[in-house]
Order: sequence, then structure tokens, then C-alpha cells
Amino acid sequence: MPKFAPEGYPFIVISGLIAAGVCIWPGPYFSAVPAVVFLFMLWFFRDPDRVAPQGPDVFVSPADGRVIVARPGREEKHLHADVQQISIFMSPLNVHVNRSPCDGRVKTVSHNKGKFLAAYLEEASVRNENIEMVLSTHYGDILVRQVAGYVARRAVCRVAPGAELGRGERYGMIKFSSRVDLYLPKGAIIKVSTGQAVRAGETVVAEWRQ
Repeated sequence: MPKFAPEGYPFIVISGLIAAGVCIWPGPYFSAVPAVVFLFMLWFFRDPDRVAPQGPDVFVSPADGRVIVARPGREEKHLHADVQQISIFMSPLNVHVNRSPCDGRVKTVSHNKGKFLAAYLEEASVRNENIEMVLSTHYGDILVRQVAGYVARRAVCRVAPGAELGRGERYGMIKFSSRVDLYLPKGAIIKVSTGQAVRAGETVVAEWRQ
């Protein structure tokens, strides 16, 4: 039985009812477009099960998509430290459910209003509307930022401060095309490169340096 993100059920039900109604009246000939919209909603809000890789000291991708940033950097707003940044662009065809990169406790969750620039642009990371989640982990604090895009107008974070998350566990989603930024402590070794396709909860994006 296919699984769907709970945020998608209103879209699925409404588009399905419209498609069924048009098929009944004015007739099946006119139902092609509503049927395609309904099928797209089923596809977009799919939420397949994932199995996180075993073993200590690995970080998994928080999102499906393609890596657009993989480099050292600096994060001053929350972490105030040198970091390893990995950013992932999610197209409308990707699974949009977001997952925790590692085990940790949710320290803070903040919603920041902003613009809706194309999510792949460099400035979108800080200028677009976003939700920032800081995880307290064995490796230090980690920041995961869900960034709204030109089409995506809403990110959803299902957890609150104090919640415990496991590696690869679902914690939210972004509706339609968007971006997720991951900021890891500088001791992490990035294992992906720009342009690489990744899968949330499965692809190892970094390892911890012993």
C-alpha cells in the first residue's frame, strides 16, 4: 500500500474529487487535465519507506534531490562556528519528505519569513522563507534549514524543541520545488559532490572524522 505525506491528503482528496466530478459531468473527454493533476498529487506527496545505513558516525541526506553546494563554510546565526555545508535542490519530481541526518535532540525550531527566489540561487539560502532546526548531537550542534522556493511556498516541520530524532527519521516536508541546507561541524568529512543525486535517509553525505 503506497504511503503519502499527511500534508498531501487535502491536495489528493480535492484533486481526486474534481477529477471524478468532471468525469461524471461534463464527461470523460474533459477529465484528462484533472486526472493528470490528481496523479501528480499522488506522485508528489508519496512517502516511501527508507532504510538508513547502519554503523556509527555517518550523516545521511535530509532530502531527495541534487547537491548544489558541498564545501566548508561559516554559520554565524545559530552555530557561530566553521562548518561543512551541504545544500540539496529538490525538483517537483523528487520525494519532498525531509529526514534527520543523524540521531539528535531538537534544540530549537524557528520559522523565518522572507522572499521566494528560485531555490537553487545562492542568496535563496538566507533570503527566502525558511524553517531552521538545530539538533543537539554527539558531534555538536547541527543546523538543518528547509528553504521555500519560487514554487514552494510552505515548509512544514513536524517536531518541536525537546523531540528526539533518529538517523533517517521523518521530521517534515516542503511543498513543491525547494531546497534543504545542512550545516555540520567542521570535523565532518563531506562524501558527496555538486551535481550528485541523493536520497533522503539513505545516501551518506558525510562521515565524522575520528
